[in-house]
Amino acid sequence: MNTDDVISTLNNLIKTSIDGEQGFSISAENVSDPELKATLSERAHRCAEGARELQEQVRRLGGDPSMGGSASGAMHRTWTNVKAAITGKDDRAIMEEVERGEDVAVESYKKALNTDLPEDIRAIVERQYQGVRENHDQMRQIRDRLRGAS
Repeated sequence: MNTDDVISTLNNLIKTSIDGEQGFSISAENVSDPELKATLSERAHRCAEGARELQEQVRRLGGDPSMGGSASGAMHRTWTNVKAAITGKDDRAIMEEVERGEDVAVESYKKALNTDLPEDIRAIVERQYQGVRENHDQMRQIRDRLRGAS
């Protein structure tokens, strides 16, 4: 994989991370449960850290890192806000959207890991992928718990 392809792959992951940060932040603003609000805020912070780490790698490779999320991520956040308004900021409905967003993040990282990345960058992407999987699994567990509570 040439440097431009690596930069492109990393920029896609940066957009995914920024989408995650913004999605978790918006969701944290809309949920009512204080513990859930704290969990989502912490996840937003972790996504921001991941984006910054990837941006550093793009700069190291001589590229210009993405500084914003994707168009599809923006649409998903808008939908999450609309759904929160319609459902009266129902925590379960919000968590269903969070988990759906994490499905996209998992797939983005899987796609990146199926490319021929340099070993040092692959190690970063693999470590971040494990964090994305943890986010996904935790969000699914919370969603399932809230489904059972209704």
